[in-house]
Amino acid sequence: MLIVSGLIVVLLSVFGGFVLSGGSLGPLYQPTELLMIAGAGVGAFIAANNGKAIRATLTAISRFKRSAKYDKTLYLELMGMLYALLSKARREGMLSLERDIDDPTQSPIFTQYPRLVSDPLIILFITDYLRLLVSSAMQAHELDELMLHEIEGFEHEAGLPSDALYKVSDALPAFGIVAAVMGVVKALSAVNVGPDLMGQMIAHALVGTFLGIYLAYGLVAPLASRIDRQAAESVKMLQCIRVTLLASVQGLPPQLAVEFGRKALHTSERPGALELETYVRGSGA
Repeated sequence: MLIVSGLIVVLLSVFGGFVLSGGSLGPLYQPTELLMIAGAGVGAFIAANNGKAIRATLTAISRFKRSAKYDKTLYLELMGMLYALLSKARREGMLSLERDIDDPTQSPIFTQYPRLVSDPLIILFITDYLRLLVSSAMQAHELDELMLHEIEGFEHEAGLPSDALYKVSDALPAFGIVAAVMGVVKALSAVNVGPDLMGQMIAHALVGTFLGIYLAYGLVAPLASRIDRQAAESVKMLQCIRVTLLASVQGLPPQLAVEFGRKALHTSERPGALELETYVRGSGA
């Protein structure tokens, strides 16, 4: 899992480098300062967000993927499924898709692509707009405007977790300074201790600054960035479906419609033109 590997590299680099330079890990163990910083961060997170954002953040963290959620193979399957649906609609009319979109789990077209059927985001987006096309004579610009509104709303909602975590990462260094200042105040208040003990107390206090910065940029910010990337992957998937359906509504044949969708993809996930043509023609549509 890339996120775990990255966090381990950060951990080993920071603490391993400190040990190799002759430092001791003992003084860095300050559970009370960690409690102050982490507790303040969690409290600020709860205070700054409503229940919806908090639940969305916890859900997003629990759904970290080992790799990209939508890879080249899945996009090929998407193109094949859209090609099959649009080809059937072109041959038999849009009404022929009614049974397929009413119950995708029983559709001979959808069931050929179990990975896609298991993703509610993809299936709901496709079936909702095919249902609109079946039940009404929507113009291309009307359909486009509606899809853009939905994608914009999804993008905003999917961005809530990363936005919340970025705000926490911005606050953690300040909470680290707060913990450090409190530790320095405690050290300077101990007027009866010797210079050696005073130095240890100040060193322990400064650990707060370190912990605040480390937690912010070594843990929370990478988590926020990863969630942001996953949301962007989902938006790109919806954009690909949108472009394909619009091309079909504008009268282009299924082969050209899926080509439009292919062009909407990032180069890292985009299949070649011949590869796509071979795949969709071999899908039996």
